[in-house]
Parts: sequence; structure tokens; C-alpha cells
Amino acid sequence: MIRQVLHTGPFCFEAGGQLDSIPVVYHTSGKRDGQVIWICHALTANSDPEDWWPEMVGPGKLIDTEKYFVVCVNMLGSSYGSAGPATTDPLTGKPYLFDFPAITIRDMIQATECVRAHLGIEKVDLLIGSSIGGFQALEWAVSNPGLFEKALFIATAPRISPWLAASAEAQRMALDADPTFRAAQSLQGGTEGLKCARAQAIISYRCFEGFQHTQFEQDEDCLFSGRAASYERYQGEKLVRRGFDAYSYWYLCQALHSHNLGRGRGGVAKALGSIQAASTVVTIDTDNIFPPQEMGNWAPLIPGVDYHQIPSLFGHDGFLLETAALTAIIEPLLCK
Repeated sequence: MIRQVLHTGPFCFEAGGQLDSIPVVYHTSGKRDGQVIWICHALTANSDPEDWWPEMVGPGKLIDTEKYFVVCVNMLGSSYGSAGPATTDPLTGKPYLFDFPAITIRDMIQATECVRAHLGIEKVDLLIGSSIGGFQALEWAVSNPGLFEKALFIATAPRISPWLAASAEAQRMALDADPTFRAAQSLQGGTEGLKCARAQAIISYRCFEGFQHTQFEQDEDCLFSGRAASYERYQGEKLVRRGFDAYSYWYLCQALHSHNLGRGRGGVAKALGSIQAASTVVTIDTDNIFPPQEMGNWAPLIPGVDYHQIPSLFGHDGFLLETAALTAIIEPLLCK
């Protein structure tokens, strides 16, 4: 069930600025007296994990929404209801667009804490986060360590890498190259730039092997390789049709740059060492964004961590697609 909590009173942003109130959208499902499973979603997903993780979450699925109390918060900056550039400014009656304060991962967790307090949850049995959802999950596990019994971090990192920072900035450059984006007349600005940014992102989400497997030209005599090109254009169009706007995308790419678990905490190693949850880390062998060699370096810094590497033809997107491998890892975490 989709819900909204309105945080009233000053909401202060880490990078500066504040708002008098902010809406935060979230989904809950299942029995309130069941185990609490809290899922942090990825960049362009929403607060309904049954929508973007349908093989794993739902009635009768591994994460059974009729058995467990499943919570997911729509992160700040998203197009799907929580406060961000798409939110209407009460002073102007128009979307904030570039007047919205810069957002960090820690701001997202501050908003998530508003939902937790509203629901009165004092213990989360299992926290799950992948990609930027993993950024949030790691941040939360460090900032409120006593809250979590178990935590699962999939295809993520405790600090943004130069590789991901460059990729996110290239996507923002694609938005800026669309002249309608900076004109900022409405949420429809920057649509063509958004399509281009999404197409760039898809390349990083997948890998060489995956494109060979799904986009290889079957016609040995084809003049132009149009299959992969068509796929890229389709992905850009698809995001726009889903109602995602360019301004939210720009803000979320900027938020990625803020991720540094060790900021103000004595460094990443010390921050990871403060995690109290029984933690599991999962890497994907073909992930170009969070490669195994990187995840294998930081995962052991979490006390008592259980570390897994799973194979996939689909790179970073393996966290959405490798259902069998993830089920084998997650299922034991659901047992009391």
C-alpha cells in the first residue's frame, strides 16, 4: 500500500538549505507483527519493490508480502512522490526544479528515518539495498547501527568511485546538452537529454557478454548494426514513458557524488567497522560499476561479514535478474 508522511518542521540538508516541510512517499505490505524487511531502492525505481523486483517480492514470493512486513521508501529527489525538484513549491505553485536544495545520501536516510519514526519501528530484521539503494543501506547501518538485526548489501560500495562519478557526470552533461533543460519551463524540459543519459547508463549497467548475448545481429550480412542501437533508444524512451523527469535524474546523479561513508567518521574502514548488523555482501562477477575486486577489498572490513560472488551475463543489472543465485543467499537470512 502506498502511503505518504509529511515531515513538518525544518528539514535541513547536509549541503545547505532547508525546507519547512517535505513529503516522503513509502510502501508497506504484509502483517505489522511479522518480521520487518526494509528495502532501499535503486536510482530510477520507486517505493514498490513488487513493481521493480517482481521475481523476489510479492505474495508467495521469497520476500512474501503476506508473511513479512515489507517497507520501502521513495528516496528524496525521485520523480515518484518524495520531495525533490519535481515537488510543487508552495510559494510559487510550480515545481522547484533547480531551486530545490542539493541532496545527499545522508539526506535520503534522514527522510527514511522520518518514515521509520512515523511507523514506530524499533527493530528491522533484514535491511536490503542494491546499487544506490546499497549506498543508503550502508549509510543507515552506520548511522543507526543498533536498529538492524541483519543487512544485505548487493552490488554497491561504501564510497563512490572515480569511475562511477565520471559516469554520473557524463549523464548530467547529456541533460545539460538539451537546450530545453536549463530553460526550466516545466518538468517536460530536458526530455531528449534524459533519453541520452539513460542510454549511457544502460551501457554501464550491462556488460560486453550481456550485449553479445541479447543484442548480437543475427543477419550475417547486415549493413548497419541496428539491434543494439534500437535497444538503446528504447531504454531512453521507456524511462520517459514511466514519467521520470530530467531534473530528478540530474539531482540523483549529483547525490551519487556525495556518497562517502567515512566522511566525518574517521574514514571508510572505521565506519564499516562500526556496523553491528549480521551483514552479507554480494558482488556480481561482470559488474563494471562495482567490480568484485573493489567489493572484495571493503567487504571484509565489516565485522563477521558473509561474502558472496555470483555469476551473471548481465553486469550490474544482475542484482535484478539473477533470481536463483540471490534466492539461495537471501533465503537463509529470512529464517529466525
